[in-house]
Amino acid sequence: MKQLIQIAGVSDLAEARLLVSSGVTQLGFPLRLPVHREDLSEAEAARIIQTLPGHVTAVLITYLGEALEIARLCRALGTPAVQLHADVRPAALIELKSIAPDISVIKSLIVRGDNRLDLIKMAGQYGPYVDAFILDSYDPATGACGATGRLHDWSVSRAVVDAADRPVILAGGLTPGNVRSAISTVRPAGVDVHTGVEDEDGRKDRRLVEAFINEARAGFAAL
Repeated sequence: MKQLIQIAGVSDLAEARLLVSSGVTQLGFPLRLPVHREDLSEAEAARIIQTLPGHVTAVLITYLGEALEIARLCRALGTPAVQLHADVRPAALIELKSIAPDISVIKSLIVRGDNRLDLIKMAGQYGPYVDAFILDSYDPATGACGATGRLHDWSVSRAVVDAADRPVILAGGLTPGNVRSAISTVRPAGVDVHTGVEDEDGRKDRRLVEAFINEARAGFAAL
């Protein structure tokens, strides 16, 4: 995993096609969420995922915490990767790798103020059982742990990137206007955006998507 650009939140097939034609190679599908409204049904997500070209990876984004549930939903959707935002036990990750060794696992690490020491400890604890981490922001107003559209302290993220022995994706309030600076500061393996490339109606805007991709590529190229 290197210089990955992920866009999360696909509303329908037309939006998926827009993202793919814009150059996105990893799409996130948030499902079974305790806080946010889902963008589409699981059946609709599965139909869209079946249409994606081979170079585009679909990622299930979920708060599920039990290995069998996670594996079953990945299989039903046809996703080869899952991004976990729940407080998943290491034992569940060991079980998931046992029953579904082909599924790539991305574990969220949530920045809440300056909690870098806690996050570094978590990265060490979960590192043996995951393929990557994603750093995202906490929203105290809703309790959401990700997809908040909120920036966090990038010095915390940089400390985690430097300490972790797994690739780290940066998320949280990224936009075309700040993603290049974020990459320069944090030096992540990839970046993730959701609301930062949407218009006022909550739809992905091609102009913003293409600008984000171009700025992210420029940021990675400058490292």
